[in-house]
Amino acid sequence: MDPLSQSGSSDRTDDGSPTVFVVDDDASFIRSLERMLRASGYAVRSFTSAADFLERRPAGAAGCLVADLKMPGMDGMSLQQVLARSDDPLPIVFLTGHGDIPTSVTAMRRGAEDFLTKTAPRDQLLGAVERALARDALERRTRTHRLELRARIAALTPREREVLDHVLRGERNKQIAADLDIDERSVKRHRTSLMAKLRVKSVTALTRLAVESGITPDGGPAEIA
Repeated sequence: MDPLSQSGSSDRTDDGSPTVFVVDDDASFIRSLERMLRASGYAVRSFTSAADFLERRPAGAAGCLVADLKMPGMDGMSLQQVLARSDDPLPIVFLTGHGDIPTSVTAMRRGAEDFLTKTAPRDQLLGAVERALARDALERRTRTHRLELRARIAALTPREREVLDHVLRGERNKQIAADLDIDERSVKRHRTSLMAKLRVKSVTALTRLAVESGITPDGGPAEIA
């Protein structure tokens, strides 16, 4: 194992505090960046390749990624795409030896927090890292909230989930009863039960919960598996 990666991996954050993960194939640049980040109070873990980072990154670790754009093997843009498809993405601050406007535009469109040259002023880099860490904290809270809402939905009975789908379509009890071939009294009972389980008291709140949970992106028909 690369000795630089070993030294970087010794930074433990068992208290759950965020870590700045550095990925760069330039060992001397990593050492310089580590010193600067640690002097600014950040926990740092370094990796000399994207593949090494993906293999040894602690599961669920909070923080952000400071990554070189061009590296042997998997480059920074490819790493960004892999993380974006994962269940536990991290905000990325890209660093590059040379300015590249088209690439920076693509990276930002794909969600990069910032795109800087390696000669960027210290305060500019630290500002980007701080924004990335704040963004990660917010996105983690959002994901945790979404999982909690989905757990409530998963606790519904199959019939309650069917009724939920029709309620989110804006249907009235009489129409839902006809669609599901049950009596209207049963629809009312299922609606009362599902709203209690989901801890909402109005259709407006129910729709908001559906959007926040991700089962419907715009308040339209819910896709319930």
